[in-house]
Amino acid sequence: MRKRGATELFSAEELAIYAAISRRDGIKAREIARETGIDKTEISRWMVSSALMRELCYQDRDYCWHALVRQEAPYEGLYEFSGWYGTVGEFMAEDEETWLGELEAGCRRIGRNLNDRRGLIHSFRDCRETMRGLFDDLREMAELATDKWEICFEMRFNLRRMIRIYADVLVITPAKIFPLEFKMKNGIDPAEVLQAAKYVPYLEILFGREKDVYPALVLTTAHELFTTAPIGGTDYEMPVCSGDMLFNVFNEAMGFLR
Repeated sequence: MRKRGATELFSAEELAIYAAISRRDGIKAREIARETGIDKTEISRWMVSSALMRELCYQDRDYCWHALVRQEAPYEGLYEFSGWYGTVGEFMAEDEETWLGELEAGCRRIGRNLNDRRGLIHSFRDCRETMRGLFDDLREMAELATDKWEICFEMRFNLRRMIRIYADVLVITPAKIFPLEFKMKNGIDPAEVLQAAKYVPYLEILFGREKDVYPALVLTTAHELFTTAPIGGTDYEMPVCSGDMLFNVFNEAMGFLR
């Protein structure tokens, strides 16, 4: 599923420069020029004018450029933008109250509003139960080892104006990214489908275009639901499922049972 490709948001030069930065632990403009074949003067111009570089990169005192999040596991920097970030093994090992306490502390750290008037904390617990059920299903039905996969809850990139990335849950496998939008509902709202797909191009950039991004809308009060829904006025569709059928989203993308 692709709603809008990264190349429609940024030029090929911008994407090449960002890729060079995000795969290294510090790189100077001349090294970027050598790696990408882009003139150093042009690189300097992009560093100032491109939202991609201004909002997702920074320069240290030694004039080396860094990405806020590195494009390799473990994704150094991702913790700073997540309410909870760790491996699936770590997530599965934690009891509910420990995990919830860490998530709430992380949300406060990243500026996530914890107003509970609409049942936010209950939704966190509901989300946890759904994800634990998913990983149990993957282990039992597909005999799949997921302990080293990574998972984020309440990821928030909103440092400036242009680039904003939100995900209720983000599952990171060696080859694919699954941003999951959770709703405590049992009916499909087209606006929520659009919301679930909105950040796909930015996630492709953030994690590298070698990784496929598979978004899904998860309706936790529905049961035995697995379907697709159109994304806005496009020809694209994305999976919509109940929590008990989330396994099917991963199976469709990764082909465990084929």
